[in-house]
Formats: sequence, C-alpha cells, structure tokens
Amino acid sequence: MREDILSALSPETRAVHTPFPADDAYGSLNMPVYQTVAYEFQTAAQMERAFTGRSAEHVYSRISNPSVQYFENRVKVLTGGADVVAFASGMAAIVNTFMAIAYAGCNIVTSPHLFGNTYSLLATTLKDFGVEARFCDLTRPEEVNVQIDGKTCAVFLEVITNPQMEVADLLALSALCREKGVPLIADTTIVPFTVFHAGEFGVDIEIVSSTKYISGGATSLGGLILDYHTFDWRHSPKLAPLVGEFKDAAFLTKMRREIHRNLGAYMSPQAASFQTLGLESLTVRYRQAAKTCQELAERLTHVEGVVSVNYPGLASHPHHAVSQAQFGDCPGAMLTFDLVSREACFRFIDCLQLIRRATNLFDNKTLAIHPASTIFGTFSEKVRQSMDISQQTIRLSVGLEHADDLFEDLQQAVTQASNSVTVFS
Repeated sequence: MREDILSALSPETRAVHTPFPADDAYGSLNMPVYQTVAYEFQTAAQMERAFTGRSAEHVYSRISNPSVQYFENRVKVLTGGADVVAFASGMAAIVNTFMAIAYAGCNIVTSPHLFGNTYSLLATTLKDFGVEARFCDLTRPEEVNVQIDGKTCAVFLEVITNPQMEVADLLALSALCREKGVPLIADTTIVPFTVFHAGEFGVDIEIVSSTKYISGGATSLGGLILDYHTFDWRHSPKLAPLVGEFKDAAFLTKMRREIHRNLGAYMSPQAASFQTLGLESLTVRYRQAAKTCQELAERLTHVEGVVSVNYPGLASHPHHAVSQAQFGDCPGAMLTFDLVSREACFRFIDCLQLIRRATNLFDNKTLAIHPASTIFGTFSEKVRQSMDISQQTIRLSVGLEHADDLFEDLQQAVTQASNSVTVFS
C-alpha cells in the first residue's frame, strides 16, 4: 500500500495495514519472525558498508532485526514519531533514555510519584554515577521552575502516576521546558498512543512499556522510545556535538549508534511479533477496558467499606479537568481505591474469586495488588510516605471481563474484608 494512501487512513486501519519493508517470499499476511542472530553478506565491501552504518542492512540481532524493525515502523506510522526504538522492557527503555542524555554532575527534575523501579533508578542507581534526582510537585510549574538549572538534562514524569493517579499539565510543563532549554520526557504507558498523542502536548521523548496494552494480553515484555524531533539538542552538553551532522536526530543517533548497542537491551524478534499483532487490536481492547474501568470507579464509590476511589475519570478527582483535556474520556484502565487498613486490604485480596492476584498492568485479565507491600515493599516506610504510597491502597488493572462480573467480585471481597476487620476489632 502506498504511503500517501496509508497516511490518510485512521490509526486503527494503519495498525493493520502497514506494509512490510520487503515482500515476503510466500506472501505471508503477518510479518515473519526472523529468529536469527546473524545475517550473511555476499562481499567484504557489503559487510563494511553495513557495519559502518553506510547501508541499512542488518548485521546482528542485538543491534537490529527485521521483525523488530517492522514493529518499530508500525509504531512510527501510528504515532507520527520521527523515530522509534524497541527494547526488551519498559525499564530498559527508561534506562537507555537517561544513559543517552545524562552525565556526571547533571540533574533530572521529576516527581516522587513514580513507579517503584523508576524511582529506584533515579534516586539510587543513577546517583552512583553522579546524576542527581530532584523531586518536586510537577503539578505546580512554579516548583519545577525553581528546580531547573543549567545542569538539568531533563524533566521527567509519568502522564498518570502509578499508583498515585496524579496528572500534571503537560502543556504548562512543556512551555516551561522550552523556555529553559530542557527536554520534556514522559512515560505514557497508562494511556496508549492510539488515543493520546503526546507530541501534541509538547512531549519531546515518549517512553512506553509495551509489555502493557500493546503486547495483547501480557504475551511478552517490551519497551519503546519515541523521539518526536522537537527538541533542540544544542542545549544538551552531551548531545550538542552531534547536532551539526544529525540535527534533530542527535538523540536517536546517540541511542542507535552507541547506547542501545553497548547496553544490549534490544527487543527480541519473538516479542516484536507478539506486539505487532497486539497493535492491531490495541484501540478496541483499550477502549473497552477503559470504559469498564470508568464504570467500576463510579460503582465503587457507593460500596460500603470503600474509603475512597482514585481515578482521573471521576469528576471528584483533583486533576479531572486536566485529565479530560489531555486524555478525553479514556484516562487509562487502572484505578486505585482505599480500604480502612492494611489488614482489610490483605483480606480483600485473599477473598477475590475472579480477579487475579498479580502484578502487571493491562492484561486481558483484571489484576489486583497491594502496592505498599509488593511493588514498594522493599522501600522504607519513610520513603513510601514521601511517595504517597498508602498501606490502605489497592491497585486494580482492569481487563476485558464484563463489568458486572468484576463488580460482583469486588463487592463481595470488600464486604468480607470489612466484616472480618470489624469482627477482629
């Protein structure tokens, strides 16, 4: 299909009909899985051109692979991103991003409201390499402004924080970052790029855990970096030397030619195949899960024993207005709710009959977890408090089951948890 025809189609259609980079010998409708490590060449000169980057041929699957490249191209077509790189996990994508732009003595301005391993990476791992994490309230641009200085290499956030469900104003942050000459980097995993277009809200670098919605029901691990070529990398001490030759592509050039090659975290061809198929049904699955999540959030507010419900789609949510402006009526398929105590949360989880007790987000099955004792279980109570991780909170990742079935399970588990705590008291 010609590119001009493809570009005029809807995202759902483009996700299904993006053409292969080369014709398949057998006319396969699905991109074949190139489960190979190396690639044969006909001449020494051909090998030299490939290995030195003067041709686009594949040389080694730690660096590039046809199946992974096709997945990257599909994401590029769907998002309008200027370039896309796929990784072995969402965390790998985050690590590679900061290894490409951070340097000893620099700082990253971010929120304490981050997923556990992301927080640990910024607060502990990168600290050992001389990179400072400056935590502040990203919903207050004036606080962010105070934290940014000449050594700030990025402002980083999750567009809906996990599990605090905080939503910052991306346009306000973007305007500030432009003024300061700092890239805005966002983890957008909670709302997929088929319904939320991060580049339109001033995000320069988008990071996605493709393990979640994209994999098509937790089939595989993966991560993505999307570069919109909107940041002037002359402002980056680390990447400025590349701007003369590579201009807006300085970041992804650094990534492809050095960082991801040296760290060895490229996506596997099998994962790329699973996730390419996942892209085809992504929008349909997401809209259904988000619709069910909204319904459950509304119904849970009326359940006796539920102290509070936290979901940006609720009018009562403190960031509901900015959430609507950025995500419309689909602010993710994850909600949290509080019970009276940690003991009630444990009892609730033990009483579930349909909903699975597991980590991960956006499986086709609905999953429940107590974040404070699991994802954040190795953190000190002092750190958990600084991150607003409550012992009373349950996180629910909503899947594709019928809303009535899920609500019945939630209601009976809350009732049993409330009764047991009352009796115990």
